[in-house]
Amino acid sequence: MFRLGSFNIVEILVRAVAVLLAISVHEMCHGLAAYLLGDKTAKAMGRLSLNPLRHLDPFGALCLLLFGFGWAKPVMVNPMYFKKPKRDMALVSLAGPLSNFILAFLGAVLLKLFTLTGYAYMSATSVLYMDSLPVEILVSFLTTFIALNIGLGVFNLIPIPPLDGSKILLPLLPHNLYMDIMRYEHLGWIVLMVALGLGVLDPIIGTAGGAVYKLLLFVVGVL
Repeated sequence: MFRLGSFNIVEILVRAVAVLLAISVHEMCHGLAAYLLGDKTAKAMGRLSLNPLRHLDPFGALCLLLFGFGWAKPVMVNPMYFKKPKRDMALVSLAGPLSNFILAFLGAVLLKLFTLTGYAYMSATSVLYMDSLPVEILVSFLTTFIALNIGLGVFNLIPIPPLDGSKILLPLLPHNLYMDIMRYEHLGWIVLMVALGLGVLDPIIGTAGGAVYKLLLFVVGVL
């Protein structure tokens, strides 16, 4: 592949495309779920779109590009339109990570099809492919796409505000405790950045991501 210094240009482009697609689907699914539950805020703001420019958070995308987990610009949701605000907010929050796991599954299925045609060999630890540049690029995209979507899905399920996991799991707490925690939601980013900086979340993300990856391989018939 074409290299510039120590950088592999094709790999960078492949990873960038995978990042933009993953975050666009993630945020669009948040907005679509909200719309189906009665809240048209995301639709009015043009967030029911696969256009990555409508969803891009530069720093979050950079983290996803470099580290395999990150975030996009949050979709605005107005719970006042929901019939059951806590339940429906949890469903809207779940839609994003769930979409990433579905994308990872579809990527694994496509990779499996490559193995059935003889263009690649997929195992639990590696993917081997024929010495062909187009095949190499496509396999590189699929493996990157799978890993990024798993990382994005797992990361966003962490129950630290304002990540999706906090809106899925925290509503299960007693109401008073839930309201006390959400009162300090604006401090969640500080906690999150400190945890990421100290590497506290790395073992959690790595273990959970590895488990999801093995489950995908099992489902598509690799393990």
